[in-house]
Amino acid sequence: MTIKRYFKHTLTHRLALLASVLLFGMISCGNNPKEEHLPPAFKSSNPENNASQVPINTEVKVMFDEVVTLAPNHGITVNNLPAAVSISFTELRFQLELEGGTSYHIQIPKGAVINTFGIALASPVEFTFSTKETHTPDSGAMQFVANMGVGWNLGNSYDTKDADPTAWGNPLPTQKLIDSIAAKGFTTLRIPVTWQYHMGAAPDYLLEPQWLQQVEKTVKQALDLQMYVIINVHHDEEWLTPTYDHLENAKNQLAKVWTQIAMHFEGYNNHLIFETLNEPRLKGSAKEWSGGTVEGRDCVNQMHAAAVSAIRATGGNNTNRYLMISPYAASSAQITIDALELPATNNLIVSVHNYFPYQFALAEDNFVTEWGSAAEKAALDNELDRVKSVFIEQGIPVVMGEWGSLHHNNLTDRTEHAAYFAQGCIERSICPVWWDNGNPNQFGIINRNTCTWVYPEIANAIGIAVSLPSGNSK
Repeated sequence: MTIKRYFKHTLTHRLALLASVLLFGMISCGNNPKEEHLPPAFKSSNPENNASQVPINTEVKVMFDEVVTLAPNHGITVNNLPAAVSISFTELRFQLELEGGTSYHIQIPKGAVINTFGIALASPVEFTFSTKETHTPDSGAMQFVANMGVGWNLGNSYDTKDADPTAWGNPLPTQKLIDSIAAKGFTTLRIPVTWQYHMGAAPDYLLEPQWLQQVEKTVKQALDLQMYVIINVHHDEEWLTPTYDHLENAKNQLAKVWTQIAMHFEGYNNHLIFETLNEPRLKGSAKEWSGGTVEGRDCVNQMHAAAVSAIRATGGNNTNRYLMISPYAASSAQITIDALELPATNNLIVSVHNYFPYQFALAEDNFVTEWGSAAEKAALDNELDRVKSVFIEQGIPVVMGEWGSLHHNNLTDRTEHAAYFAQGCIERSICPVWWDNGNPNQFGIINRNTCTWVYPEIANAIGIAVSLPSGNSK
């Protein structure tokens, strides 16, 4: 047999064999009974059955193993009330606005959904879950912040990265300094405090009594002038690390520190405000100042919650004392303010920091020295309106805990910026607190040794803002 005839013979044989196989398959299939279709089956739910601490922004839905539609008069209920639901392919979605601290019972009766073959759900589906407690805003807090007027920061004093509060060149604050601040029209004093150089070792982390007394001295001087006073945990980033690996230790230490601070100051009235953290962030990370990570933002929320719980547990005046809570890095960027979760307690204030625009207000290199065009003012309005939209319009008060502009021999533009920024805050019911680090070549506007104003024009521009009606948006 030639090679050509061999291949022809082989090909003919293979085609015949394939035809036989196909014929056998067709005969076999023809002998099978009609395929039986099954009813749709429950696959999973979100949240899962018996879930707890469910965030109130969770979308409630039930997934089936195939495409389904709703049956007429489906009878689906939430807490025994008719449910508003829709179908998207294999998902049953609930139009449900969850409330904090609430239990939910979802019931999907037999026959409520139907698959594409017209077969109905054969077994009922039900599950329960509960939501986490949430903060409920109150109008009293908004008025409280409106009464705070405008403020000034005692920066780079009690918050030095050193046991010596004068290590960064500022003298210890005096009554004369506080008098000068109040006389200029500032009605709020923010006192940043670093605690780690005045703290004992684990497990108690005992604070030095003399350090508490030194801070208290300045607190009392301002309170005696009927000022509002803010004290916080400021440059303590080394032990307040917002990562899951360090979170439990950070929460434990923070709770013990705030318990001691709260107990020491419990006797003072609500003109004394506690700010649980300053600019909580992962120091040295790639996203330290650019919104952080999901993990970092979550850790910051958990640290605030631990501090708030510890403060409230001390009782007395601390049961209703106003507490300030900041987003990751105290940033007013959209990603950070959207991620902020307020603990479920009363009398909360959000604290954000904003040096806007950066090149004018905070840049040390490649800075600009002029500010005040219509476009620049509109940009600042938009920046403040973002904060207003997320918080103020939801009844949550805001303190602009830090803002200002660096000195670049541009007093006229800095004064115009300060006036517009402060007025913009007041008109949106935000209390603006100027950042002063004591250095007149940077943010300092008063000489802390002589207690005389280096830049009275800026101080006056800020003070004028309180004469404007509050709460009127641009």
